[in-house]
Amino acid sequence: MDKLQIKKEIIKTCADSLEHSITTVRTTIDEILETANEYEGDHDMFDPFKEEMMKKKDMQVELLKKYNDELTLLNKVDKTKLTEQIGFGSVVITDKQKMFIATALGKFVYKDESYYAISTQVPVYQAMKDKKPGDTFIFNGNKFKIKDVF
Repeated sequence: MDKLQIKKEIIKTCADSLEHSITTVRTTIDEILETANEYEGDHDMFDPFKEEMMKKKDMQVELLKKYNDELTLLNKVDKTKLTEQIGFGSVVITDKQKMFIATALGKFVYKDESYYAISTQVPVYQAMKDKKPGDTFIFNGNKFKIKDVF
């Protein structure tokens, strides 16, 4: 399989994961609202139970916003172009791990191999930014050799 196809599939894997998370959070929000509406306790506007439910809902809404922002960022990756040096949208293969530079999704599995989706804001990205295959970088006292970038 060519590198462009691998990159497209990695993007799809990350998008599917984010979309699943978005669906899960939306379901959770709906369940919280349903529970709050069905509650027949004190009808006081400041009812502690309903107040707690609204706090939980607000937390889930923030999470939903985060996932939507991550998906928006992921959709900005150019799926038609390979990169020669590490930057936003690159797939990076080192002697120690495989990374996809786009969104802060964390660990995911593609073709039975672990990858890490990281944002351009994390320190490890700053250590390897603009590097090319054959280059090395040091992060947290560990030396990484870049085997491939695309």
